[in-house]
Order: sequence, then structure tokens, then C-alpha cells
Amino acid sequence: MSVKQDQVLGFDEHDEMVRPAMEVVEFEETAKAMVSRRGFLSGGAAVGATAFVMGSTTLAAGKALAGEEMKMSRLAFEMVKANAHDTVTVPKGYKWEVLASWGEPLFSNAPAFDPKTGGTGASQEMAFGDHNDGMALFVHNGRQILCVNNEYTNLNTLHANRADGKPTTADDIRKSKAAHGVSVVEIARTGGNWGIVKDSEFNRRITADTEMDITGPARGHDLLKTKADPRGVVAKGTWNNCGNGQTPWGTYLTCEENFNGYFSSSNKEFPLTSQMKRYGISHDDWGYSWAMADERFDLSKEPQEPNRFGYIVEIDPMNPTARPKKRTALGRFKHENAEVEVAANGHVVVYLGDDERGEFLYRFVSKNKYVSGGDNSNLLEEGTLYVAKFNENNTGHWMALTPESTGMTEAEIAIYTRLAASKLGATTMDRPEWVASNPNKAEVFCALTNNKNRGVKPNAGGDATPAVGPNPRVKNNFGQIVRWVPANQDHTAEKFTWDLFVLAGNPAVYDDANAGSKNVNKDNMFNSPDGLRFDKKGLLWIQTDGNYSNEGGFAGQGNNQMLVGDPETGEIKRFLVGPKECEITGAAWSADRTTMFVSVQHPGEKGDSVWPNGGMPRSSVIAISREDGAIIG
Repeated sequence: MSVKQDQVLGFDEHDEMVRPAMEVVEFEETAKAMVSRRGFLSGGAAVGATAFVMGSTTLAAGKALAGEEMKMSRLAFEMVKANAHDTVTVPKGYKWEVLASWGEPLFSNAPAFDPKTGGTGASQEMAFGDHNDGMALFVHNGRQILCVNNEYTNLNTLHANRADGKPTTADDIRKSKAAHGVSVVEIARTGGNWGIVKDSEFNRRITADTEMDITGPARGHDLLKTKADPRGVVAKGTWNNCGNGQTPWGTYLTCEENFNGYFSSSNKEFPLTSQMKRYGISHDDWGYSWAMADERFDLSKEPQEPNRFGYIVEIDPMNPTARPKKRTALGRFKHENAEVEVAANGHVVVYLGDDERGEFLYRFVSKNKYVSGGDNSNLLEEGTLYVAKFNENNTGHWMALTPESTGMTEAEIAIYTRLAASKLGATTMDRPEWVASNPNKAEVFCALTNNKNRGVKPNAGGDATPAVGPNPRVKNNFGQIVRWVPANQDHTAEKFTWDLFVLAGNPAVYDDANAGSKNVNKDNMFNSPDGLRFDKKGLLWIQTDGNYSNEGGFAGQGNNQMLVGDPETGEIKRFLVGPKECEITGAAWSADRTTMFVSVQHPGEKGDSVWPNGGMPRSSVIAISREDGAIIG
């Protein structure tokens, strides 16, 4: 996700301040042929992909948006209008309520949330975490357990006990670390309203201090050994947990994204390695000051500690005593989410995006096969990691990251995955966010949220970022969603074909490439697609985390929102608009599918919101249902 610390800069902006990439202005020459919408549609290698999405003969959206097929729309709700209200807006016939908010106690002996101070370290350890993001629901003997990521915090609200919003004491750091991680809660509908079941044996917080096993090829490697863990086998904590995944054997996958911003160095002369720089590690953190109370976050004292983060963590929500497992076989980078599929041949495939400008799209294929009802607990411990290469002719293939192809050991590939992918010349992408796989056919979608550096700068590793293929726009402010279909409908196949499901844009302001694709119009326009989730009907729910200024090129787009797209027709309709300055992210359904749970993250991140209770803004999970009680998705 695009996250904003200190209410000013996003994490990518912080990274670029400490390791600016060289300007590569020659890429802008490529863009000159793409300035007008006519030129954007004219074909040729550089714009072939865009012609594919915007041309009337190649994308079903052109058919769906006109004529009789609109009468057969599967999006059976009245579209919500874009707005800048400080509330949640849903279609007529639907309703919403708050399920859980930051600081809500999980246990009867925990104190109530204190909006004046943001609470203490002790209270936060027993309460719902902050900045809820990806989530998944599990059913166990009729009981419903919701796992929710708690990505990061806004300093001014978390540390409301400080006039300047900056952490000062060890307890401030304790509270900050406890606000991160994962909240595991049992939920139930009582008296018609959803809420947390206090004191459930399933309730627990997994935080930046929770011990977890390191598994896979990096386990025990010298690069993971520290003073506290000289064997390199037990990591302490998880944080900046963004998107998620859910396995068919009943476990939750939480994804460590911008882990780098929590490390600093008391010695400003400490030499930063090239590997550290590739992962955004610098002498200064992003305001969290964790090193003030925990020296493992001080690079000059524990230089290997960052290598223990940036992984997928597997959690068993049905076993509160089970230690989480860091699955290093799935690579180390800024993980967005983890979309799990069981291929026809039984191998487990996990699709993974690295959410940074110009980074890559990956997949993992398990060594062993999934056995229904069997012991699948270690399927993510061994396998092969691949990186995507997209060709301009709408074909592509997966390149295996192996010792033979990269010249790196398996452990080095797991720890320095970005470097391995760069060696193979993978396609640099416009910030690969959530990946979603259609449950009814073998096709996969990835939100490429935006990339202001496209065609202007290389990525952090020096890889070129030309505006071609699935990333066709220079200085891409609006984002797009790419779709690929594996050869022979086989998720383990090497080859695939691809197109663009949608280019987001603003046709009310632009008449060039920034107007977007044909399935974007003045009524349904949006920017920065981020969260993606399929429902059982095969409809694609699209969530945004972008520019909500409602000005300039973004005029008329309002607050961040959630839309629904039909992959069969290309039709897209806006379903929800969030409160001011929030991000809409994460989705899960109740066991009977009559309720959809959605995360409203960081409302009022710049100080202009009082949602949801009219006071301090608080990230919350909301429950959406139809007034007639019918199924949603």
C-alpha cells in the first residue's frame, strides 16, 4: 500500500530522499509518441498493449458498455457517485456498521480506548491494532475467526499523549510496536450487529515482538544471525503487514511490506551496503524511533536484523499457541499480498507483488503437492521462485530464480530476491500491488497502482523503466490492472498471455492517455487501483489508495473508493466511497456471505476527518450487508 508517514510523504518518497535514483530523461522521448489519445491507440511496439485494452475489437468492455449487453449486467446495484464526504457511502439497499476500530479491547480485563492519549503499551497489547489492512475469515466449528493486518500507524494519533506526536519514552515504543502486526479475533453477529467476541480463546495479537520460526532456504544462514539469535532460526516480530493470503489448509498469510523504515543507525558513519540500499535501509527511520528502546533496530549494533524481515509469515488462526513461520522460500521484498492457487497438477502456486516503483511480479511453485485432508503444513517451505517477463506482443513467461540462472545460492536468492530478479532482466512494473485469481477460470489480475518514475528514472537497482508493455504510460499517475492467462489454463505453466483489464484515468480532464481505457468514464473514474479481491461469482472488487485531492487531474474522483468489475464484459461500477483521507483495502466475507468486511485505513491521515465516531479518527473494519439480508458476492 501507499502509506504516508508524518502526514506528508509516502514511504516511497522517504526511500527516494535517502537513495535518489539518477534521472534518465531519454526515456521521456519514448513518451512523445504517446501524448495524445489518438497516438496512444495507434499501435506499434510501445503502445501495443494499450491498443489491446482500449481497442473495441480486443476487449469485451467495448461491447459491454454499449447496446443490449448492458441489460445483462451482473453488477446489480445503483452506482455510488464520487464524493468527498467524511463518511462511508454505499448503494441504496445496502448498509454498513463498524465491526472493530483501533484500540478496541479484545479482553474484558483490558482498559477502554483512551482517545486523548491513544492508550499505553499495555493497553495496546490487549487491543485491536492500528491501520487495519488485508484480512481473511476462517470458520472453525461454526465459529468465525477474522485475521486482520495492522500495517503501520500515524504518529500524531498513536502518540496523542505527546504534543508533537513523537515517541519519547520506552512505553511509547512499546505501544507503537504493539499497534503493528496482526489482530486475530473471533467475531459474531449479536442482536443484528457485528462485533468482537471478547475473551475468546482465539483472540490474540501478533506484534513486532512476537517470536516466529524462520523456515526455508534462508534458515540458519549467516546473513540472518544476530546477537540475540546466533543460529539465525527465530525472528522476533512482524510489522508493516500489508496485504494477505489464505491457504486451502486453513492458515493465514500476512505480508511484510515497508519493513525498512523502522531501522536507523546511531552511528551516521555506519557503512550501508549496496544490498541495504536496494531494500531502502538508511541511517534514519521514518519517525518510529524503535531503536531508542530496542537496539536490534540500530544498524550499527545489529546490521543483520533487517535481513530477517520482508517475508511472508504463515499463521495458524485456529491454534493460538502456534508460533508463526516466516516462509523465506517465497522471497524477500516489499510484499503486497500472497494469492494462493492449487494448480491442476496439485502444486501450490503463490502470486506475489513487490510494491515499489519499478520492482517485479513473482510467483512461487511448491516442490510438493497439496493433499486434501493431508498434512500440508510445510508446503511453503520448499519450492521454486519465479519472476515475470512481459513481452510487448501480449505474451510473457516466468523465469526461475535458481542458482544456475542467477549465480546466487538458494539462501541468497531468498534474502536478496530483488537482486536475483534484476540479474534475469525481469520486467519492471508500476508498483505491483494486490494479485487476485479468478475462482472460476484460470486468469490472474494484478493492480499496478501508479508510478511517477515510469520512463523517467530507473528503479532502485538501476533497472530501466521504459513505458512499454503492461506499463505503457510515462509518469503514470493513475495506474492500471493487468490480466494474464497461463498457458493451457495451468498455473504452473511457464508461458502466459496478457492484456490490460483497465487503465484508470480521468476522462473529465484529459483526452489523451490519462483519460484511461474505454471502460472508464466520467461516472466511474478512479485512480490508483490497489486492493483486488474476487468473490465467488467471479466479480473483481477493486479498492483504491490514491490521490483524493479532488483537484487538477484528479478533479471529480473524490475520496478513495471500492468498485466492482466484471472480467467477462469489462464493466466497472463504483460500490463504495470512504471517508476523508482514507484508503479502502482488504476484503472478506462472513460464512453465509451475507456480510462483506472491508478495511477503512488511516481516515484523516492529514488531520481532516473525525470518522467514525466524531472525534479522533480511527482505522476500522466495517461490515457491509444488504438491507434485505441477501448474499453479497
